[in-house]
Amino acid sequence: MVNHIATDRRANLLGSLWMVASMALFAVEDALIKGAVQGIPMSQILVIFGAGGAVIFAALAKAQGLALFPAAARAPAVRVRVFFEVFGRLFYFLALALTPLSSATVILQATPLVVVGAAAVIFGERVGWRRWVAIGIGLAGVVVIIRPGGDGFSALSLLAVAGMLGFAGRDLASRAAPKELSTILLGLYGFLTVIAAGAMYSVYEQQPFVRLEGTSGLALGAAIVTGVFAYTALMKAMRTGEVSAVTPFRYSRLLFGVALGVLIFGERLDGATWLGCGLIVVSGLFILVRGRAVAR
Repeated sequence: MVNHIATDRRANLLGSLWMVASMALFAVEDALIKGAVQGIPMSQILVIFGAGGAVIFAALAKAQGLALFPAAARAPAVRVRVFFEVFGRLFYFLALALTPLSSATVILQATPLVVVGAAAVIFGERVGWRRWVAIGIGLAGVVVIIRPGGDGFSALSLLAVAGMLGFAGRDLASRAAPKELSTILLGLYGFLTVIAAGAMYSVYEQQPFVRLEGTSGLALGAAIVTGVFAYTALMKAMRTGEVSAVTPFRYSRLLFGVALGVLIFGERLDGATWLGCGLIVVSGLFILVRGRAVAR
């Protein structure tokens, strides 16, 4: 199903570089969205963010002479991808609005663990018992951060968990998407689903849209442009090299996201969050190292 994707050493290196660039841009996008939500309803942010990105990707597709909705766009993998995109975007945007940027970013770092484990089951990639243990330890780190049943537990932290699972499903579906669909078309479909997520959430939110002005309006506009570049880099990463080699570089988002949370929003991470973060990152790095050893 994914034989068209190169998986040699050069492809793994290139995919890793695309992933780091994507994570830096996504961290900036997160900070901009968190700033914009202070003056704009979340449903409006989703709709405008999705529409802005969709227009840009549609223009790029037309400039390259691509049909916006070819027959390959109706493939089962694309439909699955749409579902996970809506699910992931909606819940993660809510996490950005209602929880600290740093904690949402840390929880999101469990995405590679889910992707690597699922890639073994779905795509048949080799994942030995050591990496399965590492995946379990990393997911335990998520539990430490959330602290269910503890005094510091907040049900809102589950929003980031739901978003993380949605993004993992989206990334796997992107890898299984037909090779006829370019990165630009996948980006277009991704942003169209964000519009759908915003429309659905507006029914629940019940808040009228407001005029875009001031700092919030500028932040949303910048988030759209940043999101387009971040999305393009992510799709390049997920379609270059092996999943087990490329996805661990998602952890670079942790550095960017925590730094922005501390510097811009004055956030602080407590001991449990640092511990959980350490478990997730160490597990991810072990998976990366072990994956290379197995390849050799």
